[in-house]
Amino acid sequence: MSGPVFMSFPVTATSHTLAEYRARGGYAALERALREMTPAQVGAQAKASGLQGRGGAGFQTGLKWEFVSKDAPVVYLCCNIDEGEPGTFKDRWILEHSPHQLLEGMLFAAYALRVRHAFAYIRGEFDLPLRRLQGALDEARAAGLLGENVCGSGFSCDIVLHRGAGAYVCGEESSLINSLEGKKGFPRNKPPFPAVRGLYQKPTVVNNVETLATVPWIMTHGAAAYAEMGIKKTPGTRLFGVSGHVEQPGLFERPTGYPLAQLIMQDAGGILGGRKLKAVIPGGSSTPILTAAEIEGLTLDPESMTRAGSMVGSGAVIVIAEGTCMVRLLQVLSRFYAHESCGQCTPCREGTDWMNRILERIVAGQGTAADLATLRRLPTGIMGNTVCALGDAASMPVVSFIKKFGHEFEHFVTHGRSLHDGRLAP
Repeated sequence: MSGPVFMSFPVTATSHTLAEYRARGGYAALERALREMTPAQVGAQAKASGLQGRGGAGFQTGLKWEFVSKDAPVVYLCCNIDEGEPGTFKDRWILEHSPHQLLEGMLFAAYALRVRHAFAYIRGEFDLPLRRLQGALDEARAAGLLGENVCGSGFSCDIVLHRGAGAYVCGEESSLINSLEGKKGFPRNKPPFPAVRGLYQKPTVVNNVETLATVPWIMTHGAAAYAEMGIKKTPGTRLFGVSGHVEQPGLFERPTGYPLAQLIMQDAGGILGGRKLKAVIPGGSSTPILTAAEIEGLTLDPESMTRAGSMVGSGAVIVIAEGTCMVRLLQVLSRFYAHESCGQCTPCREGTDWMNRILERIVAGQGTAADLATLRRLPTGIMGNTVCALGDAASMPVVSFIKKFGHEFEHFVTHGRSLHDGRLAP
């Protein structure tokens, strides 16, 4: 069996409501599972499906659930809705058009983990997604799908919606947990991992929106049906947000192993204005950039991307056409990471700002050969030397941009202007 996990219904002004979700079979699998299955059986289905986390790390979901002790008296579940990776908008689409699919997935996870209190941590900048999710929570609670004695099954669970304050770093699970506790959104050292000691020092599972929203399909159609979709090592479908210089940007659901070139040149309508493809950032702005030549024959799965030197990441495909100045583009990305560093770790706090200031000098026409040498050296002092991966996220674009398009940086330093314009840099 195959088919769309998310895009199987027409998007309408009311597709987010409980009535429409029930009309397309929503919550039927949950009600059946609560009557007929044990928590262990639900967890086993998630594991057998091969579902991997869709937040970027790609860890197997069922295995992550298994790490939680069965003897723990209190376990928490957190849904990570802090979608802050530039170029990423898949979770927003789910919240706007099918929020009950997420809630049903959270309830499946809560049942499997024996969770009574779950949390949905949502990005502070979200407005419509916040209102849609709050509306879905209100509808579900009124219908007996949340709270005490869910669907008359004896299982009780409620979900608390918590709005963040707009920090990119809170997309990291331990930062999210600290923020939920009312502390600064600083990442925690690991171990202990959240599955051992997380929210309020209790075992905690943190899953991404797309991950949890996939669970109802698995429980409806079966783990085997899901495992048959896509490629064997990383089965299923994924939501890919295509943006940048394409004729038809948007969100596309495709099976894992789908050709990247086909997604860009056919599904997204090809390069804007008939220009040639120059480069692609395949999984959000933190993933290493690939040249047009490198994406030939490349498929959207972790194994293929790793061989190419990049990652699927959050599924955000940013397309870059010929004529784009890569120096200016990198400076925009670098400014974002310098702004979003939480400041806890010295290599990240100082290094991200240092890289950004160098790039600002270069694009202002004031860069030197020594600046470029420093820019090449800085990432090695940041990567792998911080509590969370933000330092790596800031460094990987710098490393890959200079490696693939070093001649553009050298031209900017030598001539004080971009290779792509005939005027002096402002």
